[in-house]
Amino acid sequence: MFGYYIDIAVRSLRRNKVLTALMILTLAMGIGASITTLTVLKLLSGDPIPQKSARLFYPQIDPNTLDGYVADKTKPDTIMTYTDAMSLLHAHRAKRQAVMALTQAKIVPQHANDHPYFTDGVMTTADFFGMFDVPFQYGGSWTADDDESRAPLVVIADFLNEKMFGGGNSVGKIIRINDHDFRIVGVLKHWAPQPRFYTQGLAGRDYGDGDAVFMPLQTARSMDMGPQDTECFASVTDVQHLETAPCEWVGLWVELDDSAAVAQYKSFLDGYVRQQINLGRFKRSDTALLDVMGWLSDQQVVPDDAKLQVYLAFGFLLICVVNTVGLLLAKCLRRSREIGVRRALGATRGAIFTQFMVEAGIVGLTGGLLGLVLAELGLLGVRHEPAEYASLAYLDIEMFLLTFVVALVASLIAGLLPAWRACVMAPAPQLKAA
Repeated sequence: MFGYYIDIAVRSLRRNKVLTALMILTLAMGIGASITTLTVLKLLSGDPIPQKSARLFYPQIDPNTLDGYVADKTKPDTIMTYTDAMSLLHAHRAKRQAVMALTQAKIVPQHANDHPYFTDGVMTTADFFGMFDVPFQYGGSWTADDDESRAPLVVIADFLNEKMFGGGNSVGKIIRINDHDFRIVGVLKHWAPQPRFYTQGLAGRDYGDGDAVFMPLQTARSMDMGPQDTECFASVTDVQHLETAPCEWVGLWVELDDSAAVAQYKSFLDGYVRQQINLGRFKRSDTALLDVMGWLSDQQVVPDDAKLQVYLAFGFLLICVVNTVGLLLAKCLRRSREIGVRRALGATRGAIFTQFMVEAGIVGLTGGLLGLVLAELGLLGVRHEPAEYASLAYLDIEMFLLTFVVALVASLIAGLLPAWRACVMAPAPQLKAA
């Protein structure tokens, strides 16, 4: 029986080709705009580490003076001093903890004729890789003992390994970074969380291919590698000794397994700040402990205009649905005699309603196919924009399926009023008019 409804619907759509084309194009434009903006928003606001985001936390404290401070309203700083970060790290109050800062690493190529180039680097501690579930292709991480001994070790990304060593196992080889030799202990598989949550607050890029080199923090600092972002809350004349200067330039991430561990760590963090106030180092008592998604929200990684574009696109889709309703109603009125004949021959109201809903569904699915093409064109345009996330704007399987769900739901909603109007149409007046 369903095949019969499809056959009638196809015949009807063919008889009114211009009207059918207008309905399909109208829905396709709304669907294309909606899926394009929704894909971009999903890219910008996705969970970068879903298997662990609820167990990773970013502690915040505030060593600034009382100037401009309002209790319980002024947010703690996004980064902290080396002294505070290392004190919290060595307290070992979390399952894992890692201190980190970003730097620009100058890579010296293997071939003498090639020019050195700069790439993104991370200065961090040994737990970074285990805490963030960073996958290795070859080798592994350095150890906490390597941190303390300032061992010249490095972990490199897959794309740098491909560029420098042709993608082979380069563990044990030497790479020259910022005019110092480092021994490679690990090569990553592709790892580029989107957004790059661990760089938030450190003046790093939000999106992209990921960082190229990962070095022990104390090793890099002993070689005078500087951080990308430094904020000093007192006059500083010697930036070479940032470890003891009143400057914030590192971030700290901790891994906490459950709510009890989170509460205990927050209590420890509050206690640490009270201790520093008693010592005269701190004036402000506010602290924060946000998980990954809370931290990204606090840092407003997703721009407001991206959300606005989604709202506008779905508003446009609503307008397209309303226009489709009008076109389907016009088509229904033109077929009033046909409906009257079918009712006179015994077709029930349910059969008429089903026929029109099937017809709307076909329009929707066809519009979904065209909308998918328009969405791909829209994302192609996004990929040509000068934005960090531009190269990542592709439809995934989830958004591909959502396109047809949106198309079908939109068309069925559009078809409800015309289908109801058709099924309640009295056959007698139509037969008399015929």
